[in-house]
Amino acid sequence: MNTRRKSKSIQIDRVTVGGSAPIVVQSMTNTDTRDVMSTVAQIKELEECGCELVRVAVPDAEAARAIHNIKKGISIPIIADIHFEYLLALEAMKAGCDGLRLNPGNIGELEKVKAVAQAAKERKVPIRVGVNAGSLPKTTNPELTIAQQMVDAALRQIHLLENLDFDLIKVSLKAFDVPTTIEAYQDIASKIPYPLHIGITEAGLPKTGIIRSTVGISTLLYLGIGDTIRVSLTAHPREEVMAGYEILKSLNLRQHGPVLVSCPSCGRAEVDIIKIATEVEEQLLKIDKPIKVAVMGCVVNGPGEAKDADIGIACGKGKAVLFKTGKKIRVIEEKNFVTALMAEVERF
Repeated sequence: MNTRRKSKSIQIDRVTVGGSAPIVVQSMTNTDTRDVMSTVAQIKELEECGCELVRVAVPDAEAARAIHNIKKGISIPIIADIHFEYLLALEAMKAGCDGLRLNPGNIGELEKVKAVAQAAKERKVPIRVGVNAGSLPKTTNPELTIAQQMVDAALRQIHLLENLDFDLIKVSLKAFDVPTTIEAYQDIASKIPYPLHIGITEAGLPKTGIIRSTVGISTLLYLGIGDTIRVSLTAHPREEVMAGYEILKSLNLRQHGPVLVSCPSCGRAEVDIIKIATEVEEQLLKIDKPIKVAVMGCVVNGPGEAKDADIGIACGKGKAVLFKTGKKIRVIEEKNFVTALMAEVERF
């Protein structure tokens, strides 16, 4: 893995983004922001999953004003997602948003950007320059690739903000196409000092969206690029947060909650390992401490993987060996596989 790119750190309320801070996991609500109770309830669910920043849609002034009451019920910073109407950014900041996401493809003229930048500077509210391949501004050079157009759009907006004496900037360049996204981030990474928020936009339903997002996000992280991530899915946003942490755990970048090791199941297994692993996975969702748990189904890799975990079982016909930190504890009956394993997890 490449050394992580050095970026300027910014503060979004109490969350540090960039510099040497841990890579931040964020998501976006899919509730109507104007419905304060529903939005607060969903954000609380995200907080329980470990979400560290949350973005909300601001389609009108009522949604912008709702941020004031939403903040009263949540514990993590809230970012207002602004498109087309710069006055909504001003209204959202009055309501107390902790950050802004602006799309250079649709925010408008210099005076509008200037008004937003001045208010953001006064309130110390960072702005994410959020470029999306699906809503790029007109380019002065039509021969540029989509990735190059994305970088060009971002740089123009960044230079505009810098000329307005504003540097609380975070940048994203998202596309559905993974190679395009990777190319854009690699291009801009050496051209600016600001932290980068990475992700694959409109990735799709979880079954395919997680794969597409993982390929793109993991590649960038492995290259040392990325300070915050969002796995964009057509699903409840808690799925995004859980997937984000799994990506970070897979690259040993952060530890958050349990890691479940389970065998893929094959003809050697003499128990229903899929059923057992599924039950264990569901129960592990209640635990937020980092612990490695193994559920293995045969004698080939089972004992070795179970020993390597903090807690593990290596299953055979009707019985399993229960391991704790590499040592065999006891043999358990099939009817007690899950309960005995989870009891050891809880004690651990």
